[in-house]
Amino acid sequence: MSKKLHPNEALKENSNFLRGNLAEEFADTSTGAISADNQQLSKFHGMYLQDDRDVRADRRKRKLDKAYSFLIRVRMPGGVITPDQWLKMDYLSDNYANGTLKLTTRQAFQLHGVIKFNLVQTVREMHSVALDSIAACGDVNRNIMCNPNPHISSAHAETLKLADDISAHLLPQTGAYHEIFLEGEKVISSEPEEEKIYGNTYLPRKFKIAIAIPPSNDVDIYAHCLSFIAILEGEKIIGYNVSVGGGMGMTHGAEDTFPRLADVIGFITPEQAVDVSEKVVLVQRDFGNREDRKQSRLKYTVEKMTPEGFTAKLEEYLGYKLQPAKEFKFETNGDRFGWSENSNGNVNLNLFIPGGRVVDTLGYPMKAGLKEIAEVLKGTEGADFRLTANQNLVIANLTPAERKLIEPLLEKFGLIKALDSSAMRLNSIACVSLPTCGLALAEAERYLPSLITDLEETLENCGLRHDAITIRMTGCPNGCGRPFISEIGFVGRNPGKYNVYLGGGFFGQRLNKLYKESIPGEEIKPLLTPIIEHYAKEREDGERFGDFVIRTGYVKATTAGNTFHKEINL
Repeated sequence: MSKKLHPNEALKENSNFLRGNLAEEFADTSTGAISADNQQLSKFHGMYLQDDRDVRADRRKRKLDKAYSFLIRVRMPGGVITPDQWLKMDYLSDNYANGTLKLTTRQAFQLHGVIKFNLVQTVREMHSVALDSIAACGDVNRNIMCNPNPHISSAHAETLKLADDISAHLLPQTGAYHEIFLEGEKVISSEPEEEKIYGNTYLPRKFKIAIAIPPSNDVDIYAHCLSFIAILEGEKIIGYNVSVGGGMGMTHGAEDTFPRLADVIGFITPEQAVDVSEKVVLVQRDFGNREDRKQSRLKYTVEKMTPEGFTAKLEEYLGYKLQPAKEFKFETNGDRFGWSENSNGNVNLNLFIPGGRVVDTLGYPMKAGLKEIAEVLKGTEGADFRLTANQNLVIANLTPAERKLIEPLLEKFGLIKALDSSAMRLNSIACVSLPTCGLALAEAERYLPSLITDLEETLENCGLRHDAITIRMTGCPNGCGRPFISEIGFVGRNPGKYNVYLGGGFFGQRLNKLYKESIPGEEIKPLLTPIIEHYAKEREDGERFGDFVIRTGYVKATTAGNTFHKEINL
Protein backbone atom coordinates (compact mmCIF):
# COMPACT_ATOMS: atom_id res chain seq x y z
CA MET A 1 0.00 0.00 0.00
CA SER A 2 1.50 3.32 -1.09
CA LYS A 3 1.93 6.10 1.44
CA LYS A 4 -0.17 9.25 1.20
CA LEU A 5 1.66 12.11 -0.47
CA HIS A 6 1.98 15.43 1.31
CA PRO A 7 -0.74 17.90 0.18
CA ASN A 8 1.93 20.17 -1.34
CA GLU A 9 2.56 17.53 -3.99
CA ALA A 10 -0.97 17.79 -5.37
CA LEU A 11 -0.79 21.58 -5.07
CA LYS A 12 2.32 21.70 -7.24
CA GLU A 13 0.91 19.21 -9.75
CA ASN A 14 -2.31 21.17 -10.16
CA SER A 15 -0.71 24.62 -10.18
CA ASN A 16 -0.29 24.89 -13.96
CA PHE A 17 3.48 25.08 -13.50
CA LEU A 18 3.43 27.41 -10.48
CA ARG A 19 0.81 29.83 -11.78
CA GLY A 20 -2.19 28.97 -9.63
CA ASN A 21 -4.27 32.12 -9.56
CA LEU A 22 -1.42 34.24 -8.24
CA ALA A 23 -1.89 36.95 -10.85
CA GLU A 24 -5.50 37.47 -9.79
CA GLU A 25 -4.67 37.45 -6.09
CA PHE A 26 -1.83 39.94 -6.46
CA ALA A 27 -4.21 42.25 -8.32
CA ASP A 28 -6.82 42.05 -5.53
CA THR A 29 -6.26 45.06 -3.26
CA SER A 30 -9.16 44.28 -0.89
CA THR A 31 -6.74 42.40 1.38
CA GLY A 32 -3.00 42.43 1.99
CA ALA A 33 -2.87 38.63 2.10
CA ILE A 34 -3.14 35.76 -0.38
CA SER A 35 -4.62 32.28 0.03
CA ALA A 36 -2.76 29.46 1.77
CA ASP A 37 -2.22 27.59 -1.51
CA ASN A 38 -0.87 30.66 -3.23
CA GLN A 39 1.42 31.33 -0.28
CA GLN A 40 3.09 28.03 -1.11
CA LEU A 41 3.31 28.83 -4.83
CA SER A 42 4.61 32.36 -4.25
CA LYS A 43 7.71 30.87 -2.59
CA PHE A 44 8.80 29.46 -5.95
CA HIS A 45 8.85 33.05 -7.18
CA GLY A 46 11.05 34.17 -4.29
CA MET A 47 8.54 35.67 -1.87
CA TYR A 48 6.90 34.89 1.46
CA LEU A 49 3.77 36.37 2.99
CA GLN A 50 4.53 37.61 6.52
CA ASP A 51 3.04 39.91 9.14
CA ASP A 52 4.49 42.18 11.80
CA ARG A 53 4.20 40.12 14.98
CA ASP A 54 5.13 43.13 17.13
CA VAL A 55 1.72 44.64 16.40
CA ARG A 56 -0.30 41.45 15.95
CA ALA A 57 -1.92 41.46 19.42
CA ASP A 58 -2.81 45.15 19.31
CA ARG A 59 -4.39 44.82 15.87
CA ARG A 60 -6.37 41.79 17.05
CA LYS A 61 -7.75 43.82 19.97
CA ARG A 62 -8.81 46.55 17.55
CA LYS A 63 -10.39 43.92 15.27
CA LEU A 64 -7.96 44.76 12.48
CA ASP A 65 -6.43 42.34 10.02
CA LYS A 66 -2.78 41.37 10.54
CA ALA A 67 -0.18 43.84 9.24
CA TYR A 68 0.63 41.77 6.16
CA SER A 69 3.62 42.31 3.92
CA PHE A 70 5.95 40.26 1.76
CA LEU A 71 9.59 39.29 1.96
CA ILE A 72 11.27 39.23 -1.46
CA ARG A 73 14.48 37.27 -1.83
CA VAL A 74 16.74 38.07 -4.78
CA ARG A 75 18.48 35.39 -6.86
CA MET A 76 22.11 36.40 -7.43
CA PRO A 77 24.54 33.46 -7.90
CA GLY A 78 27.75 33.98 -5.96
CA GLY A 79 26.42 37.19 -4.42
CA VAL A 80 28.07 39.47 -7.00
CA ILE A 81 26.32 42.64 -8.18
CA THR A 82 27.29 45.91 -9.83
CA PRO A 83 27.23 49.29 -8.05
CA ASP A 84 24.24 50.21 -10.24
CA GLN A 85 22.34 47.16 -9.00
CA TRP A 86 23.22 48.05 -5.41
CA LEU A 87 21.75 51.51 -5.98
CA LYS A 88 18.54 50.02 -7.36
CA MET A 89 18.17 47.71 -4.34
CA ASP A 90 18.83 50.67 -2.04
CA TYR A 91 16.10 52.62 -3.84
CA LEU A 92 13.62 49.73 -3.63
CA SER A 93 14.30 49.26 0.07
CA ASP A 94 13.45 52.90 0.75
CA ASN A 95 10.47 53.24 -1.57
CA TYR A 96 8.75 49.83 -1.42
CA ALA A 97 10.15 48.03 1.64
CA ASN A 98 10.95 48.90 5.26
CA GLY A 99 14.00 51.06 4.53
CA THR A 100 16.57 48.33 5.13
CA LEU A 101 18.46 45.75 3.08
CA LYS A 102 19.10 42.32 4.57
CA LEU A 103 22.21 40.47 3.38
CA THR A 104 21.47 36.78 3.82
CA THR A 105 23.63 33.77 4.63
CA ARG A 106 23.02 32.62 1.03
CA GLN A 107 24.74 35.69 -0.46
CA ALA A 108 21.48 37.29 -1.49
CA PHE A 109 19.34 40.33 -0.70
CA GLN A 110 16.07 40.21 1.17
CA LEU A 111 13.59 43.05 1.05
CA HIS A 112 11.24 43.12 4.04
CA GLY A 113 7.92 44.87 4.42
CA VAL A 114 6.79 45.00 0.77
CA ILE A 115 3.00 45.34 0.77
CA LYS A 116 1.00 43.42 -1.81
CA PHE A 117 0.05 46.60 -3.68
CA ASN A 118 3.76 47.24 -4.41
CA LEU A 119 4.85 43.66 -5.03
CA VAL A 120 4.61 43.51 -8.82
CA GLN A 121 6.16 46.95 -9.30
CA THR A 122 9.07 46.01 -7.03
CA VAL A 123 9.80 42.89 -9.11
CA ARG A 124 9.59 44.90 -12.35
CA GLU A 125 12.09 47.45 -11.09
CA MET A 126 14.44 44.67 -10.03
CA HIS A 127 14.12 43.26 -13.54
CA SER A 128 15.14 46.63 -14.99
CA VAL A 129 18.67 46.05 -13.62
CA ALA A 130 18.78 42.32 -14.49
CA LEU A 131 17.85 41.06 -11.01
CA ASP A 132 15.05 38.62 -10.24
CA SER A 133 13.62 36.43 -7.50
CA ILE A 134 12.97 33.33 -9.60
CA ALA A 135 13.52 30.15 -7.56
CA ALA A 136 14.91 32.09 -4.60
CA CYS A 137 12.58 29.96 -2.43
CA GLY A 138 10.41 26.87 -2.98
CA ASP A 139 11.06 23.20 -3.78
CA VAL A 140 13.80 23.89 -6.32
CA ASN A 141 17.48 24.71 -6.39
CA ARG A 142 17.99 28.02 -4.62
CA ASN A 143 20.64 30.74 -4.82
CA ILE A 144 24.03 29.13 -5.48
CA MET A 145 26.85 30.26 -3.22
CA CYS A 146 30.56 30.52 -3.92
CA ASN A 147 33.65 31.94 -2.23
CA PRO A 148 33.35 35.73 -2.65
CA ASN A 149 36.95 36.68 -1.88
CA PRO A 150 38.70 37.75 -5.07
CA HIS A 151 42.30 37.60 -3.84
CA ILE A 152 42.53 34.26 -5.70
CA SER A 153 41.30 36.04 -8.80
CA SER A 154 41.40 33.37 -11.48
CA ALA A 155 39.95 30.69 -9.21
CA HIS A 156 37.19 32.99 -7.99
CA ALA A 157 36.25 33.94 -11.54
CA GLU A 158 35.97 30.27 -12.47
CA THR A 159 33.83 29.34 -9.46
CA LEU A 160 31.58 32.35 -10.03
CA LYS A 161 31.07 31.27 -13.65
CA LEU A 162 30.26 27.76 -12.44
CA ALA A 163 27.71 29.17 -10.00
CA ASP A 164 26.11 31.12 -12.87
CA ASP A 165 26.14 28.08 -15.18
CA ILE A 166 24.57 25.73 -12.65
CA SER A 167 22.01 28.33 -11.63
CA ALA A 168 20.93 28.84 -15.25
CA HIS A 169 20.84 25.10 -15.92
CA LEU A 170 18.68 24.32 -12.88
CA LEU A 171 16.35 27.31 -13.22
CA PRO A 172 12.68 26.28 -13.56
CA GLN A 173 11.55 26.53 -17.17
CA THR A 174 7.97 27.61 -16.51
CA GLY A 175 6.98 30.99 -17.86
CA ALA A 176 4.87 31.71 -14.77
CA TYR A 177 7.18 34.33 -13.23
CA HIS A 178 7.35 36.43 -16.40
CA GLU A 179 3.61 36.15 -17.01
CA ILE A 180 2.66 37.12 -13.45
CA PHE A 181 5.18 39.87 -12.74
CA LEU A 182 6.53 41.13 -16.05
CA GLU A 183 3.36 41.18 -18.16
CA GLY A 184 4.62 38.36 -20.31
CA GLU A 185 2.24 36.74 -22.73
CA LYS A 186 1.97 32.98 -22.69
CA VAL A 187 3.61 31.54 -25.79
CA ILE A 188 1.17 29.38 -27.70
CA SER A 189 2.90 26.17 -28.74
CA SER A 190 1.85 22.79 -30.08
CA GLU A 191 4.20 21.27 -27.52
CA PRO A 192 2.92 21.07 -23.93
CA GLU A 193 4.82 23.02 -21.31
CA GLU A 194 7.18 20.87 -19.26
CA GLU A 195 9.94 20.97 -16.68
CA LYS A 196 12.54 18.63 -18.16
CA ILE A 197 14.61 18.47 -14.98
CA TYR A 198 12.08 18.99 -12.21
CA GLY A 199 8.91 17.46 -13.61
CA ASN A 200 5.51 18.89 -12.75
CA THR A 201 5.88 18.36 -8.98
CA TYR A 202 9.41 19.81 -8.76
CA LEU A 203 11.53 18.57 -5.82
CA PRO A 204 10.32 17.16 -2.49
CA ARG A 205 11.86 20.15 -0.66
CA LYS A 206 14.33 22.98 -1.13
CA PHE A 207 17.77 22.24 -2.57
CA LYS A 208 20.98 24.15 -1.79
CA ILE A 209 24.36 24.24 -3.57
CA ALA A 210 27.68 25.85 -2.61
CA ILE A 211 31.18 26.09 -4.10
CA ALA A 212 34.24 26.50 -1.85
CA ILE A 213 37.88 27.34 -2.49
CA PRO A 214 40.11 25.85 0.25
CA PRO A 215 41.52 26.80 2.69
CA SER A 216 38.37 28.91 3.19
CA ASN A 217 35.09 27.19 3.97
CA ASP A 218 33.23 30.49 4.19
CA VAL A 219 30.22 28.99 2.36
CA ASP A 220 29.92 26.10 4.86
CA ILE A 221 29.92 23.30 2.31
CA TYR A 222 29.10 20.65 4.90
CA ALA A 223 25.73 22.32 5.52
CA HIS A 224 24.52 21.99 1.92
CA CYS A 225 22.67 19.43 -0.17
CA LEU A 226 25.40 19.53 -2.81
CA SER A 227 28.78 21.22 -2.76
CA PHE A 228 31.85 21.49 -4.94
CA ILE A 229 35.26 21.88 -3.30
CA ALA A 230 37.75 23.40 -5.72
CA ILE A 231 41.03 21.49 -6.00
CA LEU A 232 43.85 23.77 -7.12
CA GLU A 233 47.28 23.25 -8.54
CA GLY A 234 48.85 26.67 -8.13
CA GLU A 235 45.99 29.02 -8.99
CA LYS A 236 44.43 26.64 -11.54
CA ILE A 237 41.33 24.63 -10.64
CA ILE A 238 41.89 21.07 -11.87
CA GLY A 239 38.52 19.82 -10.65
CA TYR A 240 36.18 19.57 -7.69
CA ASN A 241 35.51 17.20 -4.85
CA VAL A 242 31.78 16.56 -4.61
CA SER A 243 29.90 16.44 -1.30
CA VAL A 244 26.23 15.58 -0.76
CA GLY A 245 23.73 15.29 2.06
CA GLY A 246 24.29 18.31 4.29
CA GLY A 247 21.51 20.29 5.92
CA MET A 248 20.78 22.20 9.11
CA GLY A 249 17.08 22.07 9.89
CA MET A 250 15.40 19.93 12.55
CA THR A 251 12.29 19.98 14.73
CA HIS A 252 12.34 20.40 18.51
CA GLY A 253 11.39 17.13 20.19
CA ALA A 254 11.55 15.04 17.00
CA GLU A 255 14.71 12.93 17.22
CA ASP A 256 14.20 11.53 13.72
CA THR A 257 14.99 15.05 12.47
CA PHE A 258 18.55 16.30 12.82
CA PRO A 259 21.21 18.47 11.21
CA ARG A 260 23.62 16.50 9.07
CA LEU A 261 27.05 17.15 7.61
CA ALA A 262 27.63 16.39 3.95
CA ASP A 263 29.71 13.41 2.82
CA VAL A 264 32.54 13.87 0.31
CA ILE A 265 31.87 11.20 -2.32
CA GLY A 266 34.39 11.77 -5.11
CA PHE A 267 36.22 14.03 -7.55
CA ILE A 268 35.15 15.36 -10.94
CA THR A 269 36.62 17.51 -13.68
CA PRO A 270 35.40 21.09 -14.13
CA GLU A 271 33.55 20.06 -17.30
CA GLN A 272 31.46 17.54 -15.36
CA ALA A 273 30.17 19.89 -12.65
CA VAL A 274 26.94 21.03 -14.33
CA ASP A 275 26.06 17.47 -15.30
CA VAL A 276 26.71 16.23 -11.77
CA SER A 277 24.50 19.02 -10.40
CA GLU A 278 21.64 17.96 -12.63
CA LYS A 279 21.97 14.27 -11.83
CA VAL A 280 22.11 14.83 -8.05
CA VAL A 281 18.88 16.84 -8.43
CA LEU A 282 17.35 14.00 -10.44
CA VAL A 283 18.21 11.40 -7.81
CA GLN A 284 16.60 13.59 -5.16
CA ARG A 285 13.59 14.18 -7.41
CA ASP A 286 13.08 10.45 -7.89
CA PHE A 287 14.00 9.10 -4.44
CA GLY A 288 13.33 11.95 -2.00
CA ASN A 289 10.52 11.62 0.55
CA ARG A 290 7.29 13.18 -0.75
CA GLU A 291 5.10 12.00 2.12
CA ASP A 292 6.67 13.72 5.14
CA ARG A 293 8.21 17.15 4.50
CA LYS A 294 10.16 16.88 7.76
CA GLN A 295 12.02 13.98 6.15
CA SER A 296 12.21 15.26 2.59
CA ARG A 297 15.53 17.11 2.37
CA LEU A 298 18.39 15.47 0.45
CA LYS A 299 20.21 14.81 3.75
CA TYR A 300 17.57 12.24 4.67
CA THR A 301 17.71 10.69 1.21
CA VAL A 302 21.47 10.21 1.59
CA GLU A 303 20.99 8.96 5.17
CA LYS A 304 18.43 6.41 3.99
CA MET A 305 20.34 5.26 0.90
CA THR A 306 23.77 5.58 2.64
CA PRO A 307 26.46 7.70 0.99
CA GLU A 308 27.72 4.64 -0.91
CA GLY A 309 24.23 3.75 -2.14
CA PHE A 310 23.53 7.33 -3.16
CA THR A 311 26.83 7.53 -5.03
CA ALA A 312 26.08 4.29 -6.89
CA LYS A 313 22.68 5.63 -7.98
CA LEU A 314 24.23 8.97 -8.99
CA GLU A 315 26.85 7.17 -11.11
CA GLU A 316 24.05 5.16 -12.72
CA TYR A 317 22.31 8.40 -13.71
CA LEU A 318 25.60 9.93 -14.88
CA GLY A 319 26.76 6.95 -16.90
CA TYR A 320 30.28 7.24 -15.47
CA LYS A 321 32.02 6.89 -12.13
CA LEU A 322 33.38 9.61 -9.91
CA GLN A 323 37.11 9.63 -9.33
CA PRO A 324 38.47 9.18 -5.78
CA ALA A 325 38.31 12.40 -3.76
CA LYS A 326 41.51 14.43 -3.60
CA GLU A 327 43.08 15.88 -0.47
CA PHE A 328 42.11 19.36 0.69
CA LYS A 329 42.26 21.35 3.89
CA PHE A 330 39.98 23.97 5.39
CA GLU A 331 41.28 26.42 7.98
CA THR A 332 38.44 28.90 8.51
CA ASN A 333 34.83 29.66 7.61
CA GLY A 334 34.98 33.37 8.44
CA ASP A 335 35.51 36.41 6.23
CA ARG A 336 38.81 38.09 5.42
CA PHE A 337 38.11 41.55 6.81
CA GLY A 338 39.83 44.76 5.78
CA TRP A 339 41.89 45.46 2.70
CA SER A 340 43.36 42.74 0.49
CA GLU A 341 45.17 42.80 -2.84
CA ASN A 342 44.40 41.02 -6.10
CA SER A 343 46.96 39.57 -8.45
CA ASN A 344 46.07 42.34 -10.94
CA GLY A 345 47.13 45.11 -8.54
CA ASN A 346 43.59 46.08 -7.60
CA VAL A 347 42.28 45.91 -4.03
CA ASN A 348 39.21 44.73 -2.10
CA LEU A 349 37.62 45.82 1.14
CA ASN A 350 35.66 43.34 3.27
CA LEU A 351 33.31 45.25 5.57
CA PHE A 352 31.46 43.95 8.63
CA ILE A 353 27.67 44.36 8.39
CA PRO A 354 26.17 43.65 11.84
CA GLY A 355 23.48 41.01 11.45
CA GLY A 356 23.61 41.52 7.70
CA ARG A 357 21.23 44.45 8.12
CA VAL A 358 22.11 47.48 5.97
CA VAL A 359 20.42 50.31 7.83
CA ASP A 360 21.14 53.81 9.11
CA THR A 361 21.15 54.08 12.88
CA LEU A 362 21.85 56.94 15.25
CA GLY A 363 25.56 57.63 14.97
CA TYR A 364 26.17 55.07 12.24
CA PRO A 365 24.72 55.99 8.80
CA MET A 366 25.94 52.77 7.16
CA LYS A 367 23.26 52.61 4.46
CA ALA A 368 23.85 56.20 3.39
CA GLY A 369 27.59 55.61 3.25
CA LEU A 370 27.32 52.50 1.07
CA LYS A 371 24.94 54.37 -1.23
CA GLU A 372 27.48 57.19 -1.70
CA ILE A 373 30.23 54.67 -2.43
CA ALA A 374 28.01 52.96 -5.01
CA GLU A 375 27.32 56.36 -6.60
CA VAL A 376 31.08 56.95 -6.92
CA LEU A 377 31.66 53.49 -8.42
CA LYS A 378 28.66 53.20 -10.73
CA GLY A 379 29.58 52.73 -14.34
CA THR A 380 33.12 51.58 -13.54
CA GLU A 381 34.62 48.70 -15.49
CA GLY A 382 35.61 46.19 -12.82
CA ALA A 383 34.50 47.29 -9.36
CA ASP A 384 31.66 45.30 -7.86
CA PHE A 385 29.88 44.49 -4.60
CA ARG A 386 30.02 40.93 -3.24
CA LEU A 387 27.76 39.61 -0.51
CA THR A 388 29.43 37.01 1.69
CA ALA A 389 27.96 33.86 3.22
CA ASN A 390 28.53 35.44 6.64
CA GLN A 391 26.18 38.36 5.90
CA ASN A 392 28.99 40.81 5.19
CA LEU A 393 30.04 42.86 2.14
CA VAL A 394 33.12 42.99 -0.07
CA ILE A 395 33.69 46.08 -2.21
CA ALA A 396 35.89 44.39 -4.76
CA ASN A 397 38.37 44.96 -7.56
CA LEU A 398 39.00 48.65 -6.89
CA THR A 399 41.77 50.36 -8.79
CA PRO A 400 44.22 52.43 -6.68
CA ALA A 401 42.47 55.56 -7.96
CA GLU A 402 39.03 54.23 -6.95
CA ARG A 403 40.36 53.35 -3.50
CA LYS A 404 41.47 56.96 -3.03
CA LEU A 405 38.00 58.14 -4.04
CA ILE A 406 36.13 56.02 -1.50
CA GLU A 407 38.54 56.23 1.45
CA PRO A 408 37.18 59.65 2.57
CA LEU A 409 33.66 58.19 2.47
CA LEU A 410 34.71 55.20 4.57
CA GLU A 411 36.02 57.65 7.15
CA LYS A 412 33.07 60.02 6.91
CA PHE A 413 30.45 57.33 7.52
CA GLY A 414 32.44 55.24 10.01
CA LEU A 415 32.40 52.12 7.85
CA ILE A 416 35.93 51.10 8.83
CA LYS A 417 35.28 51.52 12.57
CA ALA A 418 33.04 48.45 12.57
CA LEU A 419 36.14 46.35 11.85
CA ASP A 420 37.39 47.20 15.36
CA SER A 421 34.70 44.91 16.78
CA SER A 422 35.66 41.85 18.81
CA ALA A 423 36.56 38.72 16.88
CA MET A 424 33.47 37.03 18.33
CA ARG A 425 31.22 39.75 16.91
CA LEU A 426 32.98 39.58 13.53
CA ASN A 427 32.31 35.82 13.49
CA SER A 428 28.62 36.05 14.37
CA ILE A 429 25.52 35.23 12.35
CA ALA A 430 21.85 35.76 13.19
CA CYS A 431 18.71 34.95 11.23
CA VAL A 432 15.93 37.55 10.87
CA SER A 433 13.49 35.87 13.25
CA LEU A 434 11.05 38.26 14.97
CA PRO A 435 9.08 40.29 14.16
CA THR A 436 8.42 39.04 10.62
CA CYS A 437 9.28 35.33 10.43
CA GLY A 438 6.21 33.25 11.17
CA LEU A 439 8.33 30.34 12.39
CA ALA A 440 10.29 32.30 14.99
CA LEU A 441 10.03 31.14 18.60
CA ALA A 442 12.47 33.72 20.02
CA GLU A 443 14.49 36.75 18.97
CA ALA A 444 17.72 36.39 16.97
CA GLU A 445 18.91 39.34 14.85
CA ARG A 446 17.57 41.89 17.33
CA TYR A 447 19.02 40.11 20.38
CA LEU A 448 22.38 38.59 19.44
CA PRO A 449 24.28 41.94 19.25
CA SER A 450 23.38 42.82 22.85
CA LEU A 451 24.23 39.31 24.04
CA ILE A 452 27.65 39.60 22.41
CA THR A 453 28.09 42.96 24.14
CA ASP A 454 27.48 41.20 27.45
CA LEU A 455 29.97 38.46 26.58
CA GLU A 456 32.60 40.95 25.39
CA GLU A 457 33.18 42.03 28.98
CA THR A 458 34.21 38.46 29.75
CA LEU A 459 36.31 38.25 26.59
CA GLU A 460 38.15 41.47 27.49
CA ASN A 461 38.85 40.27 31.02
CA CYS A 462 40.19 36.98 29.64
CA GLY A 463 42.33 38.56 26.93
CA LEU A 464 40.23 36.94 24.19
CA ARG A 465 38.95 40.03 22.35
CA HIS A 466 40.90 39.14 19.20
CA ASP A 467 40.41 35.36 19.39
CA ALA A 468 37.80 34.21 16.90
CA ILE A 469 34.94 32.09 18.27
CA THR A 470 32.07 31.36 15.91
CA ILE A 471 28.71 32.27 17.47
CA ARG A 472 25.32 32.00 15.78
CA MET A 473 21.69 32.47 16.79
CA THR A 474 18.43 31.48 15.15
CA GLY A 475 14.89 32.00 16.36
CA CYS A 476 13.81 28.45 15.55
CA PRO A 477 15.44 25.08 14.73
CA ASN A 478 15.10 25.40 10.94
CA GLY A 479 18.74 26.48 10.91
CA CYS A 480 18.72 29.42 8.49
CA GLY A 481 21.80 30.89 10.20
CA ARG A 482 23.58 27.51 10.20
CA PRO A 483 23.73 27.44 14.04
CA PHE A 484 24.45 23.73 14.40
CA ILE A 485 28.02 24.00 13.13
CA SER A 486 29.04 27.00 15.22
CA GLU A 487 31.25 26.74 18.28
CA ILE A 488 28.53 28.46 20.30
CA GLY A 489 24.99 28.17 18.98
CA PHE A 490 21.65 29.46 20.25
CA VAL A 491 18.35 28.15 18.91
CA GLY A 492 15.05 29.69 20.00
CA ARG A 493 12.89 27.39 22.10
CA ASN A 494 10.31 29.77 23.57
CA PRO A 495 10.01 33.56 23.84
CA GLY A 496 13.21 34.73 25.53
CA LYS A 497 14.57 31.18 25.94
CA TYR A 498 17.20 29.30 23.94
CA ASN A 499 18.76 25.89 23.60
CA VAL A 500 22.52 26.39 23.95
CA TYR A 501 24.84 24.29 21.78
CA LEU A 502 28.62 23.95 22.12
CA GLY A 503 31.43 22.21 20.28
CA GLY A 504 30.98 22.91 16.59
CA GLY A 505 34.05 22.92 14.37
CA PHE A 506 35.76 26.26 13.79
CA PHE A 507 35.78 25.78 10.02
CA GLY A 508 32.36 24.10 9.86
CA GLN A 509 33.62 20.51 9.91
CA ARG A 510 31.73 19.26 13.00
CA LEU A 511 28.23 19.59 14.40
CA ASN A 512 27.83 20.97 17.89
CA LYS A 513 25.93 19.34 20.77
CA LEU A 514 23.11 20.49 23.05
CA TYR A 515 24.65 21.78 26.31
CA LYS A 516 21.69 23.36 28.10
CA GLU A 517 18.03 23.48 27.18
CA SER A 518 15.58 26.38 27.31
CA ILE A 519 17.91 28.89 28.99
CA PRO A 520 16.51 32.42 29.57
CA GLY A 521 18.54 35.08 27.78
CA GLU A 522 19.59 36.76 31.01
CA GLU A 523 21.18 33.49 32.19
CA ILE A 524 23.37 32.98 29.13
CA LYS A 525 26.25 35.19 30.24
CA PRO A 526 26.60 33.55 33.70
CA LEU A 527 26.31 30.16 31.99
CA LEU A 528 29.09 30.80 29.47
CA THR A 529 31.45 33.02 31.45
CA PRO A 530 33.06 30.20 33.49
CA ILE A 531 33.57 28.17 30.31
CA ILE A 532 35.20 31.09 28.49
CA GLU A 533 37.42 31.75 31.53
CA HIS A 534 38.37 28.07 31.63
CA TYR A 535 39.22 28.19 27.93
CA ALA A 536 41.40 31.27 28.40
CA LYS A 537 43.39 29.62 31.20
CA GLU A 538 43.77 26.03 30.00
CA ARG A 539 43.52 25.90 26.20
CA GLU A 540 46.37 24.28 24.34
CA ASP A 541 48.40 26.09 21.69
CA GLY A 542 46.17 26.79 18.70
CA GLU A 543 43.20 25.02 20.29
CA ARG A 544 39.84 26.32 19.15
CA PHE A 545 36.94 26.88 21.54
CA GLY A 546 34.83 24.13 19.96
CA ASP A 547 37.63 21.61 20.35
CA PHE A 548 38.32 22.72 23.93
CA VAL A 549 34.78 22.19 25.23
CA ILE A 550 34.86 18.64 23.88
CA ARG A 551 38.32 17.83 25.26
CA THR A 552 37.40 19.14 28.70
CA GLY A 553 34.06 17.33 28.83
CA TYR A 554 31.45 20.09 28.59
CA VAL A 555 29.87 18.21 25.68
CA LYS A 556 30.58 15.04 23.76
CA ALA A 557 31.57 15.27 20.12
CA THR A 558 28.80 14.77 17.58
CA THR A 559 30.30 12.20 15.22
CA ALA A 560 27.40 12.14 12.76
CA GLY A 561 24.00 13.76 12.31
CA ASN A 562 22.19 10.66 13.55
CA THR A 563 24.04 11.00 16.89
CA PHE A 564 23.18 14.70 17.28
CA HIS A 565 20.52 14.01 19.93
CA LYS A 566 22.48 11.27 21.72
CA GLU A 567 24.86 11.34 24.70
CA ILE A 568 23.55 14.66 26.00
CA ASN A 569 24.16 15.70 29.60
CA LEU A 570 21.68 18.41 30.60
